[in-house]
Amino acid sequence: MAAAAAPRPEAASPKWAPPERERAGAAAGLDDCEDAPVRPLCKPRGICSRAYFLVLMVFVHLYLGNVLALLLFVHYSNGDESSDPGPQRRSQGPGPAPTLGPLTRLEGIKVGHERKVQLVADRDHFIRTLSLKPLLFEIPGFLSDEECRLIIHLAQMKGLQRSQILPTEEYEEAMGTMQVSQLDLFRLLDQNHDGRLQLREVLAQTRLGNGRWMTPENIQEMYSAIKADPDGDGVLSLQEFADMDLRDFHKYMRSHKAASSELVRNSHHTWLYQGEGAHHVMRSIRQRVLRLTRLSPEIVELSEPLQVVRYGEGGHYHAHVDSGPVYPETICSHTKLVANESVPFETSCRYMTVLFYLNNVTGGGETVFPVADNRTYDEMSLIQDDVDLRDTRRHCDKGNLRVKPRQGTAVFWYNYLPDGQGWVGDVDDYSLHGGCLVTRGTKWIANNWINVDPSRARQALFQQEMARLAREGGTDAQPEWALDRAYRDARVEL
Repeated sequence: MAAAAAPRPEAASPKWAPPERERAGAAAGLDDCEDAPVRPLCKPRGICSRAYFLVLMVFVHLYLGNVLALLLFVHYSNGDESSDPGPQRRSQGPGPAPTLGPLTRLEGIKVGHERKVQLVADRDHFIRTLSLKPLLFEIPGFLSDEECRLIIHLAQMKGLQRSQILPTEEYEEAMGTMQVSQLDLFRLLDQNHDGRLQLREVLAQTRLGNGRWMTPENIQEMYSAIKADPDGDGVLSLQEFADMDLRDFHKYMRSHKAASSELVRNSHHTWLYQGEGAHHVMRSIRQRVLRLTRLSPEIVELSEPLQVVRYGEGGHYHAHVDSGPVYPETICSHTKLVANESVPFETSCRYMTVLFYLNNVTGGGETVFPVADNRTYDEMSLIQDDVDLRDTRRHCDKGNLRVKPRQGTAVFWYNYLPDGQGWVGDVDDYSLHGGCLVTRGTKWIANNWINVDPSRARQALFQQEMARLAREGGTDAQPEWALDRAYRDARVEL
């Protein structure tokens, strides 16, 4: 659905609405950060079902979840063992965690609504509502042309790496530890419970397989190679699935060399440090995001660094959500350093996404939200006949909302629904988005993700522990790996 035409900008200040606090929350001890064990953030259906999530987490790229933990470790470590509190000191605990206030959330009002905000001195910005599901906004001119070019310059100086690496030994090892029977796996994939696996059922829940983007043609080729579908109708019965050796599937996937166009994501990226001592533009952007989101400085400052991404011609990122649901078997990447739980999987907990377009793209490269403002959401309805709305190489034009890259423009959205108690609730299914195929030229973007743990108590403990490490580390705790820090006064030829 296309966004409505923008009305005339309003002179009034923006309406920021912190979520309501329910009295029941205080009675349950939420204000004291003594919340119950983390509840599931998704209803037990479709892509967010707990069983499916366990299978998916095995397949998803293991290196992505470790990026933030590595950055935080390096940031707060001097390489001196004396600075490590050690097991004995950690066991004593830092004392009661502080109470965290409600998370601020911008009101959408209606599609096309505009409001004026002042994010920098002597200049007004206008925020325009693009959709209500997800709550999505656009801010033209958030970055200047010079800032955009400098960010690209710093990213090139630091060096970019391929955004997706296909797992090998780690993937096989994780598969070997799976405690899911073949019958349970069949039931998991059989969404309509008719005892037969249609192609779209397999596609809907094995899409991230081992990093490849599976199409109906891919699935049928695999069936033929491993002799899983004797009658060749593209549908597997329970008996045919039971007769299939899953090791043949893994052997086939290993033997098939994937082209970059067959990956879930085809891009290169790097991370730019934004903390104290970073380039002044990095610091300025972080402060601007802080004023935009109206979140606490602790939450914003302790979130992920700025990710800069380059999509060359032919680059894409198939539709996905930026945050994963949290179950007892998972933990947030950014708070795992302070959690006592021993869990097998971790996931990104990103309350908000702030995306910046760093250049004008010659052809393609839009950001698509396939189901924005749909009346309902159903995982299986994303695949109808020969159209897969998540396929950004083939079907971007069929998505409900597409945002064209314009240099300096920012778009931001919330990846979680509110829980009614001032914190994060379920993952917002409507936040499904992707990067359309770049048909001509190069596309540069940057992402600021705001990390919040669904466990209020764990987020509070994380902030308290990071504050302690910063105090004890002093000025020498600044990371030497941040190349952009060495170029804090760099300029770009305009």
